Amino acid sequence: MERSGLRSRGGVRDVILHAAIFAAEEMGVVLRRTAYSPNIRDRLDFSCAVLSPEGDLVAQAEHIPVHLGSMAVGLRNLMREAEKLGLFMEEGDVVIVNDPYIAGTHLNDVMLVKPVYHHGRMIAFVANKAHHVDIGGQVPGSIGGDVGELVQEGLVIPPMKLVERGKVKWELIRLIQANVRTPSYVAGDLKAQLASLNVGEAAIKRLAEKYGAERVLETWSWALDYVEEYTRRTVAELGVEGSAIAEDYLELGDRMVKIKARVSIRRDRVAVDFSGTSPQVEAPVNAVYGVTVASTLFALKSILDPEMPMNSGFERVIEVKAPRGTLVNPVRPAPVSAGNVETSQRIADVVFRALAQLLPDRVPAASCGSMNNVAVGGRGWAFYETIACGSGGRPCCDGVDGVHTNMTNTMNTPIEVLESSYPVLFTQYRLREGSGGPGRYRGGLGVVRAFAVLEDGVRVTVTGERVKLRPWGLHGGLPGEPAEYLVVRSDGRVEKLPSKATVVLNKGDMLVVKTAGGGGWGDPKLRPRSLVERDLREGRITLEQAVKYYGYKPGEERRS
Repeated sequence: MERSGLRSRGGVRDVILHAAIFAAEEMGVVLRRTAYSPNIRDRLDFSCAVLSPEGDLVAQAEHIPVHLGSMAVGLRNLMREAEKLGLFMEEGDVVIVNDPYIAGTHLNDVMLVKPVYHHGRMIAFVANKAHHVDIGGQVPGSIGGDVGELVQEGLVIPPMKLVERGKVKWELIRLIQANVRTPSYVAGDLKAQLASLNVGEAAIKRLAEKYGAERVLETWSWALDYVEEYTRRTVAELGVEGSAIAEDYLELGDRMVKIKARVSIRRDRVAVDFSGTSPQVEAPVNAVYGVTVASTLFALKSILDPEMPMNSGFERVIEVKAPRGTLVNPVRPAPVSAGNVETSQRIADVVFRALAQLLPDRVPAASCGSMNNVAVGGRGWAFYETIACGSGGRPCCDGVDGVHTNMTNTMNTPIEVLESSYPVLFTQYRLREGSGGPGRYRGGLGVVRAFAVLEDGVRVTVTGERVKLRPWGLHGGLPGEPAEYLVVRSDGRVEKLPSKATVVLNKGDMLVVKTAGGGGWGDPKLRPRSLVERDLREGRITLEQAVKYYGYKPGEERRS
């Protein structure tokens, strides 16, 4: 095999595996094109995968890291729970679940799973997770807010058959519709998820018909073994053994709660231990174990080999210890909606920060560290979006401006879509000048995104981070600018919000979101003057920053 992936000399197994990967991608295309909500149709907040009968992920589309990294955890939990309930998954069945303590993320992520049979033998599961814009609960969008337990965040769906032997249980869909603020979206998006699974099932069945069930099952085993072997070899070739400890914090009102990790590299294995992390809290920043696994795997894969193939074979090499009752492995009924979107980012940050001590020339500075969640709702409508920011400066080059980073892989929601669908008017959307941390390689810029509401009584929930603690730099690079969340009232009054807040806006009031920039990498004084001048011309840094951090002297003849 070539080092860069599952290529050549795999023969039929290669063909089967890449056909399964394509099936996952095709599932995603169908889901996107048939979804109703802008969050899925335009922002692409969904993920699709193919898993083995044992619950191992064997093929995935290029979708959302927090979904994909938790997919196998969710399916294995589901299989155990189904066995307890006597819920046997027969041909033609589809099981639905969104309980975070089973599915592995948060309530908005509704997980659908369909077994694939060939001549009466199960050969795979096809599965998807899609973020539904609202699942009920205290606040529109169902993320954040002043909640102290899971049921306050929305409708909890235990494992149930949404489809039984090919027959959709429409009464269950109506029940879900009755408990959310966007009933037409939830029904339409669920039907899109079902269509996606049908496409995936058909693709895997075609493989079994062409190559035989035994060959398909053997391919799953081969692919898992290959990625395990590849990962072990990659870790061993680092030539590094040792441990490093890092910690970072989440902002919870006036408190800071800690995420702590020890990353240990031993021969051909990596262990990540989150002992020392703060206990779980009665607030929505707890992250279920599936989220912790997904965030850890993402950070490690990014540094070990971003281009390597990915399946559950990777997990065989990585040990994740997350003590129960902590922020990174809470016990029921702790609320978890923001743990999926915000704590996931901090977990990745902490693992990166520890790896920077072991592999200093591979790790970037901190990205903005937040998905910058904005959930908005009024009479009969709700929408949700995450807002881009700056990624951290890298050992080779600058961070990326205005991008979704780390545990999210979603798109920008087009302004035209939101304005045509909801009573909002956007007033700003631009890069945030000077927000990237100074460094030899500058941190990426955050963005400014603002909108006014066009009716009274609109509830807005902001769930973000890095308002108090700025994204850190590395190797002499400086932190990125912190995030800011502002309400500008129609009479001109400005209210500065904390990183997590719910407010009521009336007609003409405006929400302004200024996302954080990435941290800088390396000593800013080592940045070439030509790049400093380019940044000034393009408005990426201010003249004051150029003088203060980069040693720029206005009017001085440019050095070659």
